[in-house]
Amino acid sequence: METDAIAIIGPQCSTLAHIISYVANELQVPLMSLASDATLSSIQFPFFVRTAPSDLYEMAAVAAVVDYYQWKMVTAIYIDDDYGRNGIAALDDALTARRCKISYKVGFPSNAKRSELLNLLVTVSNMESRVIILRTGAEPGLKLLSLANGLNMMGNGYVWIATDWLSAYLDANSSVPAETINGMQGVLTVSPHIPKSKMKSNLMSKWSSLSKKYNHSDLRLSAYGFYVYDSVWAVARALDAFFDDGGRISFKNDSRLRDETGGSLHLEAMSVFDMGKKLLDKIRQVNFTGVSGQVQFNALGELIHPAYDIISIIGNGVRTIGFWSNYTRLLSTVLPEDLYLKPPNTSLANQHLYDVIWPGETAQKPRGWVFPSNAKELIIGVPNRFSFKEFVTLDNATGKMMGYCIDVFTQALFLLPYPVTYRFEAFGSGTENPNYDQLVQKVVDNEFDAAIGDIVITMNRTQTLDFTQPFIESGLVILAPVKKHITNSWAFLQPFTLRMWCVTGLFFLVVGVVIWVLEHRINDDFRGSPRQQLITTVWFSFSTLFFAHRENTMSTLGRGVLIIWLFVVLIIQSSYTASLTSILTVQQLDTSIRGLDDLQNSNYPIGFQVGSFVEEYMVKEFNMPRSRLKALGSPEEYAENLKLGPKKGGVMAIVDERPYVELFLSTNCKIAVAGSDFTSTGWGFAFPRDSPLQVDLSTAILALSENGELQRIHDKWLKTGACSADNTEFVDSNQLRPESFMGLFLICGAACVLALLIYFGIVLRQYLRHEQAESVSAEPGSSKSKCSLKRFFSFVDDREPPKQKRALRISGSSMPTTPTSNVDIERPEAEC
Repeated sequence: METDAIAIIGPQCSTLAHIISYVANELQVPLMSLASDATLSSIQFPFFVRTAPSDLYEMAAVAAVVDYYQWKMVTAIYIDDDYGRNGIAALDDALTARRCKISYKVGFPSNAKRSELLNLLVTVSNMESRVIILRTGAEPGLKLLSLANGLNMMGNGYVWIATDWLSAYLDANSSVPAETINGMQGVLTVSPHIPKSKMKSNLMSKWSSLSKKYNHSDLRLSAYGFYVYDSVWAVARALDAFFDDGGRISFKNDSRLRDETGGSLHLEAMSVFDMGKKLLDKIRQVNFTGVSGQVQFNALGELIHPAYDIISIIGNGVRTIGFWSNYTRLLSTVLPEDLYLKPPNTSLANQHLYDVIWPGETAQKPRGWVFPSNAKELIIGVPNRFSFKEFVTLDNATGKMMGYCIDVFTQALFLLPYPVTYRFEAFGSGTENPNYDQLVQKVVDNEFDAAIGDIVITMNRTQTLDFTQPFIESGLVILAPVKKHITNSWAFLQPFTLRMWCVTGLFFLVVGVVIWVLEHRINDDFRGSPRQQLITTVWFSFSTLFFAHRENTMSTLGRGVLIIWLFVVLIIQSSYTASLTSILTVQQLDTSIRGLDDLQNSNYPIGFQVGSFVEEYMVKEFNMPRSRLKALGSPEEYAENLKLGPKKGGVMAIVDERPYVELFLSTNCKIAVAGSDFTSTGWGFAFPRDSPLQVDLSTAILALSENGELQRIHDKWLKTGACSADNTEFVDSNQLRPESFMGLFLICGAACVLALLIYFGIVLRQYLRHEQAESVSAEPGSSKSKCSLKRFFSFVDDREPPKQKRALRISGSSMPTTPTSNVDIERPEAEC
């Protein structure tokens, strides 16, 4: 730097890059570095330009591999320096984004002894995770793999993923000792993706010639060699653009640069590059195709489109099993440069890698974890129930936990391919049901390693715990007292409610009156004395129920109304027949509760089981006051409180989970389920977040379900009585209400109103014509009463004569007479 440098290329070491970045910033000299440490950024170091992919992308590729094979935990081994620590920090972030995690990480110094590395590997072998990420340099990394091979840690069940140090070592060395390559069989590694090109082939050929010339034929180019080559060309192109744009090389001294007393660094000899910012801009603007691919920087000074090869070591060589590209953030067997030609497809369904031969020469994907042989005994919390002991409880005679849930758990453990050491610990006094929220909280607080029993899977609990596959379906239902329908001599009235009978009878009368109005003037069947007309109207109305009316309708409006009404009668009659048949032939249950809405709309007490989540659920989800909720501790209290009812100190209904209800109903025939389930959940075993045991037990529970063992355990513990089949579901009352026929009644009513409006319009028109004819034919000086309203009603009450055509023949020809009125004009004028 004393010789007035205008650019720096290197170093590759992240530790040195941190130091030199401070110098480059002070002297305003662009630093073209291959250091992958993600903490080196252009935000802190404006003159830092990274010419190789950052650790952020490399660790994203490693995390994608871990997630692709569905491993949730990994162990990280790293060299304890900036390169190792910061790389593992980037890996931790990438795994967290995919809901994976580093379960154990251990660092070691670069000068660690063999004994220290052996102790490190022994500790790792005692961990649960068998997926090991190795972030080291070439020398310590190869030593670790060799020691792991000697400890049988390169066999079945293990997964080793080395970062790009291993691929760089294999690329740079043409001959790797057989002992070394044999000790890393099945190891995965990643390497920066370098596209195949003629430029790359030419450079490799020239490099081979030069290495032979200088007796270094065993030294080959790695991916980082290509990045260095392109870094030099990037500076060269930037300098061309710099000089073309009027740039010049000049320096100035910085008075702040001086040695401390006794120092020998000669800092005062270094100068600041005057136009360093301009050259930096030209470097960041370069855009060309180099041997490493497209050389172009984004706004943060990072290469665009970083990509990695996923490599498997097998036999004496390596095999590329896929690629990872930042363009899609997915794994693929398609070359990244081919993906750049299409819009990015980020669907996880498109991920694919070729098959891998894993450590131990097996093609079967390793589980990724085992239950360690020296692991501590699992402490499993189990609820000590007071009621419904068939599900789970403590047997005081033997001191053992027993019940349906215990049998499911032990049978599932039997299907695991490894032993699990555990100990049940009862939770609760046994004198009342324990609080299940407190039980699962102990798992969250690591007081219990797991919790098994009749634990319902709720949304709040899944936010802090992982549950197995549900081993029994559950859901909240409503219990209510019932009574059988009494089939007596008045059973024929039960199909309709009182309102339905009243509305139906009213419509019969209304339709009868409407038909009488429409037919009265033209139909002799609807005329006569007032008493006779009233009887006819009522008879006609109710005879339509059996389609037995004998009176003919002559008017078009009357026939239209009658057709609509007969259709309504047909529907009502069919519904009545079906409902009555059901009441007389099928046993019915009746209760005042038909579902959740009835509970919300009332103010009566509601029962729930002690320790259940029902209390909080009803308060938070349905805004029910706690004062309405009453805790009940046993089936006997259920029956007693339902029998007493809300007015005698009992409850209106009980809300509980389906499995408890089915067991309760097996011995209580006077109680039934009102409505259907208003939640759909299940029971599962609770484990801490990301517990591998949760996944394996879920698989085992599915196997129990498929082979019928789960049903056998259910039949063993949860036997149902004789009356459970009758009372499992509540049969809603079959009484028909007016709301069911509201549409038909509205149509019929509208037809009646419309017909009356048309009819009175026609009659009014006829009346006006009649009055006009009366005025013309009246003798001069005659006096007539002017009481128009009474004359109008008299006109309406008169019978309308049939229309006739009359003609007079005069001298062999016909001549129409003057039209006569529709009424008898010789009728004496009505008196006012």
